[in-house]
Amino acid sequence: MTRTATIIREYGPFPGVEAVHGVSYDGKNVWFASGDKLNALDPESGDTMRSLDVPAHAGTAFDGKHLYQIAEDRIQKVDPDTGKVLSTIPAPAGGADSGLAWAEGTLWVGHYRERQIHQIDPETGKVLRTLQSNRFVTGVTWSDGELWHATWEDEESELRQVDPESGKVLNSVHMPQGVFVSGLEAGGDRFYCGGGKSGLVRAVARR
Repeated sequence: MTRTATIIREYGPFPGVEAVHGVSYDGKNVWFASGDKLNALDPESGDTMRSLDVPAHAGTAFDGKHLYQIAEDRIQKVDPDTGKVLSTIPAPAGGADSGLAWAEGTLWVGHYRERQIHQIDPETGKVLRTLQSNRFVTGVTWSDGELWHATWEDEESELRQVDPESGKVLNSVHMPQGVFVSGLEAGGDRFYCGGGKSGLVRAVARR
């Protein structure tokens, strides 16, 4: 099924934020990566509640207790209360990594230009499985048993639900012309999408 995205709300631009990279959601706040910080955004008020001083260059994920953040060629496990980096593993694409998601005890990592999604062991970084897409991968999220990824290629972006076994596209949500997605997270009845150099975070209807 293919449809056009319904943008519910836009957040930002935010002071000192030149671009939004990874996006995650902890059930209360939307976390977004902005290069040298991880920022907690209240999706109700639109206010930035606080920021953590950690390198944050691409995807962000939350496992129910800790944040995971891509920082160049590594993935850092971060305490969301203190900002302390608890452990680090190598990122599977060695710095070409994009989206990041947590599901069922493993991390799922986008490999941007190779158009791939890697499932990896969060303790060691070992690649357990690789799915192939036919579009650049810019964000990855799991929600309600569904695997979705964002694409951004040829000045177009879409959100795709894919089969986690085969990578086959099951559903596609096309973003409006000129609206691009740099990070993706599902939260409740909406997706939260990083807006790249626009400096925005957008909420998009799930259904």
